Amino acid sequence: MTTFGIEEELMLVHPGSLSPANAAVPVIEELRHHRGIGPYVSHEYLASQVEFSSPVFASAGQAETMTLAFRKAATDAAQRQGVIAASVGVPFQPANPPLVTDVPRYRRIAADHGAITLGHQVNALHVHVGVRSRSDGVVALNGLRVWLPVLLALSGNSPFWQGRDTGFASWRSVQMRRWTTAGCPPMMFDEQDYRRRTTALVGVGGTTDVRTIAWNARLSEDNPTVEIRVFDAQLDVDDTVFLAVISRALTDTVIRSAGNDRLPNDVDPELLDASLWLACRDGLTGDLVHPLRAELAPAKDVVSALIDLSRDALVESGDEPRVRTKVDRLFHEGAGAERQRRAMQTGGRRALRTLLQGVPSGATHNQGTFPGSNARGATRTDTALTDTALIDTAPL
Repeated sequence: MTTFGIEEELMLVHPGSLSPANAAVPVIEELRHHRGIGPYVSHEYLASQVEFSSPVFASAGQAETMTLAFRKAATDAAQRQGVIAASVGVPFQPANPPLVTDVPRYRRIAADHGAITLGHQVNALHVHVGVRSRSDGVVALNGLRVWLPVLLALSGNSPFWQGRDTGFASWRSVQMRRWTTAGCPPMMFDEQDYRRRTTALVGVGGTTDVRTIAWNARLSEDNPTVEIRVFDAQLDVDDTVFLAVISRALTDTVIRSAGNDRLPNDVDPELLDASLWLACRDGLTGDLVHPLRAELAPAKDVVSALIDLSRDALVESGDEPRVRTKVDRLFHEGAGAERQRRAMQTGGRRALRTLLQGVPSGATHNQGTFPGSNARGATRTDTALTDTALIDTAPL
């Protein structure tokens, strides 16, 4: 079974204003003394952020158990500092200016990006999927890129900025478009082409190193993985795990299908970029560009095509019931952006605060074990993820 890992960022916010609170130092210090969580917690770009970089998972149950434990521990530690650990793409009310974590690399990135840093108060979910080689990783990127707008639409969870509704499901994605590199990766010939093109970007604009290449999917520099980076941080653990397992299934599918006519060879880059913009504005509430037809179609039809395409891999991993149930729920209840908007409409900022500070039970499918038993290192021999945390020092 292909293994995977999760990186997710939480933002500490003040309960009243829901603006960033620079409390990461004491919160992380407490979390590092947590027996099961400590090795997997780190600082991020802002002094208001906490990052969780998971061990390697073989199943959705393992991911759910560990991620829920992290969320619970982070919530408790934040409460002891008088703040909320919010899992959203951007804060309801941004800090002005934000405080950058005081390490040399982050200070340099802030200097390179000037006023862009004022808006770069973003929280993402990154999913790592194990691949046998970097060559397979390039094959995966070439197949995944046309589906990235659809994955973004499933994850939109940042509708508010400066206390107002932006009209976008993922304002985080809008903020990310301002970096030197952004959007879907280009088509690559092979591993050497990937290395040549990414190396050439270093030093251009704000690309300090290859880890600051901000494509929505790329190869990890530290792990034998494809890193899918298009997602907003998610309200619930259930949302996070759903996106992780559908990412694994899609990655497996495009690698297995390489060279046949089952998948599109490409979508014109201008259409793909416009498709990303549409997905970050409308999420699942309108049309999306259908990657198999390169034309607009109802979001439900496009997501169904994604699930159908990945069905064999989902059945093999045992994740098909979870994924189909979650998709039905998303189209019935809405993704994070719609849930946030509904909270604001029905109960104002107080209701939104309640939504952000809740730790979901979310364990209806939980059949996993807490990492430290067989959840860590449970990799198959042909997928080379190792028994380490997926630490990535890039602040994106």
